[in-house]
Amino acid sequence: MTTPQTSPPKYLQEDSLSEECKELLSTLPKEKGWIGSYIYKYQGFWTSPRLIQGVIACQQQFQAQDTDIILVTTPKSGTTWLKSLLFALVNRMKHSVFEQNHPLLVKNPHILVPFLEHTLYVDGRVPDFSSFASPRLLATHVPFASLPKSIQDSENKLVYLCRNPRDTFISMWHFSNNLRLNHKDTNSIEEMFDLFCKGVSIYGPFWDHVLDYWKQSVENPNKVLFLMYEEMKENPKIQLKRLAEFLECQFSIEEERCGVVDEILKMCSFENLSNLEVNTNEKLSTGEGNKTFFRKGEIGDWKNYFTVEMSEKLNHITEEKFHGSGLKFLYT
Repeated sequence: MTTPQTSPPKYLQEDSLSEECKELLSTLPKEKGWIGSYIYKYQGFWTSPRLIQGVIACQQQFQAQDTDIILVTTPKSGTTWLKSLLFALVNRMKHSVFEQNHPLLVKNPHILVPFLEHTLYVDGRVPDFSSFASPRLLATHVPFASLPKSIQDSENKLVYLCRNPRDTFISMWHFSNNLRLNHKDTNSIEEMFDLFCKGVSIYGPFWDHVLDYWKQSVENPNKVLFLMYEEMKENPKIQLKRLAEFLECQFSIEEERCGVVDEILKMCSFENLSNLEVNTNEKLSTGEGNKTFFRKGEIGDWKNYFTVEMSEKLNHITEEKFHGSGLKFLYT
């Protein structure tokens, strides 16, 4: 007797693609996928078929507002943490961080700060923004050049976060293998490392993604704030205040005295969020278990996996790509 096949979760399904999208895919370069079977190169970056369809829908339909706050990250660089900090910070008048049933204690940060191409515009959805309070908090992994034109042209604010490439790679490798578990064979570290170095990673090449937003932040510091995961881990208080200043919602002396800053950091800490019921047992509507977004949240986990050759190879690429940019990563 054959065991009944359970259908794969939504994030692994590719049957919701439009004919138009399938036609486009047939013309694009493709490589072995990190999560699904294949990853395709669209407008200079690599991603899965479902997300390409989401990106195109978003580019065509999304109308930015000047008050929007858009969080942009390279995948696996602390997105969940920054979403929670952003939500707590911007909504602290509406939801006191001292309240027992704060939204962050009962909902996953990805629900509260939804992705444009992954959630709102995926699978042919047409989002209804009427229920969104202003400022709208939204997120994307899309490189700057592929953002909807209305985001590039309006007065909205972009908060960018990246992480050193070694930890980014290890986190991406673990994350994608966790999502493949029970559905597909897992990918070896050697094979995925070679792809990462060739620029074939989710929303990669990694270096182009980082460099483009870095340049934007230098040229237009009022529009783009550039954050690094390592600096946030090292000085969370300073970085949170920097974020508040950039978003023009600075902490008052009274708030500082009452411990609001510390309370936000405590509530949004890895230890707190990763142990909440909602983040240990529940799933997103697309099938990803919330717990897959919480692994270690540390700097330097790459040391447990990297050979000397791997470090040297990645260093060489990074130095070459970032030469003259003034951009440096912290690895420990």
